Amino acid sequence: MSHTNLKIIGELMNNSYGRARKAWQSRSVAGYQELAKIQTDLGASFLTLNIDGTQKLAVSLQEMLEFLPQVIPAIQEVTDLPISFDNPDILFHQECLRHYRPEKANGRPILNSLAISRQHLPEMVQLVKEHDMNVIVMASECLMPDGSHGSAKTADDIVRTSLYFVSMLKEQGIANDRIIIDPGLAPVASDTSGLINLCLDSIRGIRAEKELEGIHISVGLSNFAIGAPKPMQIPLERAFLCLAMEAGMDFALSNPEKNTVPMPRNEKLVQDLFAALEQGRLQPGESDEDAGYRQLDAIMELWADEN
Repeated sequence: MSHTNLKIIGELMNNSYGRARKAWQSRSVAGYQELAKIQTDLGASFLTLNIDGTQKLAVSLQEMLEFLPQVIPAIQEVTDLPISFDNPDILFHQECLRHYRPEKANGRPILNSLAISRQHLPEMVQLVKEHDMNVIVMASECLMPDGSHGSAKTADDIVRTSLYFVSMLKEQGIANDRIIIDPGLAPVASDTSGLINLCLDSIRGIRAEKELEGIHISVGLSNFAIGAPKPMQIPLERAFLCLAMEAGMDFALSNPEKNTVPMPRNEKLVQDLFAALEQGRLQPGESDEDAGYRQLDAIMELWADEN
């Protein structure tokens, strides 16, 4: 299923997917067990558990907290894959860890995620330490030189934020090889600000920084093709996966059934995608908007060619 040296965090237990949404709405632990088994059999290395709401589904924190004591032991009955607990609220993570049994798993669980704006950031770091977890850091939300935080504008912003978190985690005895940096990945169909190139440049920048040696890098791969023609979505994700792995990415939050094998570098779609993204590079005297819309035009031409 997965490419050599690429570790997959299976994302099917997420309410963005119909089967997970159905399992959540009926509170079917058997439904979650089936999704866990499917991803295990397909070779995932970790399993995301994200039972939060979506644009189409309202879910309260209390509803999540009430279901976790049932669903976590049920998942661990059918797989020994470690779970990646995905939620911004510390209460969610605390409740997950009350019911998760690390001795039943083949590897450390993951806390997803740390970010500059988290209300209980020090306490979340302590959870990572106390429960011997791996951790995902959302580095697209950056610490600015003046101490404020905001969205990354440059690869240096993301590298600087990664260094900040690595230093914080190192103080708690958490080594680089337990840290996964997510530089953020925007949908290519709406990228008029150079965000895809920012992601790829950040991956390269992280790999070039000595203090970040041993760090892992991941993105939410299914974000990439949102808004693209449906027949092209999986090929586009696989083409981007090739470019991101070439830059140095070694993890992916992905759908193990569809998008975890990178397209070969010599495939036409990979070359065309690379060329389209290069159109988004700023030229002397032009604005971000000029470059962004030139890239978008190239992406639209790519879709037309493929159709």
